[in-house]
Amino acid sequence: MSASKPKRLCLGIITGVHGIHGEVVIKSYTADPLDIKSYGPLSDEPNERQFKFGKVRIAKKGVVARLKGIDDRDSAQALKGTALFVEHALLPKPRDEDEFYFTDLMGLKVILADGKDYGTVTGVHNFGAGDLIEIQANENPKSSKRLASEVYPFDKVTIPEVDITAGHIVFKPPIMIETPDE
Repeated sequence: MSASKPKRLCLGIITGVHGIHGEVVIKSYTADPLDIKSYGPLSDEPNERQFKFGKVRIAKKGVVARLKGIDDRDSAQALKGTALFVEHALLPKPRDEDEFYFTDLMGLKVILADGKDYGTVTGVHNFGAGDLIEIQANENPKSSKRLASEVYPFDKVTIPEVDITAGHIVFKPPIMIETPDE
């Protein structure tokens, strides 16, 4: 990403329409789904179109929102699948040292407690049972094959240190227990 192009984050995606007056249904990625409105105008992925919010409410399908300038079902339907982005600089700063935006972790170097370079953060996921961090290990020097990425718990035991400014995380791999072949 070049210095002239600000970093943007996806806060939600328009998944459908609600009613005949142009309301859209949004899958919000904000902690409180209604907060999607509080970041000001959001834009589409190519940053060609901005969307200002009117009334917003929670419904069974997700967040139902009125977008300024979208006044009928056909206009709303044309927006289905549109991802909604905000400039990273407009996001509030994390409240404490153990709070991060997942996007800020992407690409960080992964080092072991002894300082050895282990790999790179390639993803952070949450499937409902807690945060997981995906790490792409460095190439195996004994093989020309790239090692598969692995997923670990994103907790203080496995990741005791995150230093976004320095560009790395410290990784403490879980102890693997081998079972004898039967």
